[in-house]
Amino acid sequence: MNEEMKRIIEVTNELSQYDSTAGCTSEVIAAAFILNDMDKLPGYYTDVTDAWERLGSEWQGYVKQIKQDYCHLVQSAR
Repeated sequence: MNEEMKRIIEVTNELSQYDSTAGCTSEVIAAAFILNDMDKLPGYYTDVTDAWERLGSEWQGYVKQIKQDYCHLVQSAR
């Protein structure tokens, strides 16, 4: 797992637990997809496809790998 993926998991857990995070836009978008909760997308992303495309192929791969291999590190919402 690389540093970007570790940070995405951290932001995902913050968003899940506290419904907010200081993560950057890409981290928040990735977290929303990992949580499968499009209500967590930044407010100016009203289209799911636009949000997914914003990540680019590298970060899309991170989301897929985290969901497949590291979901045990993602905390469920309180």
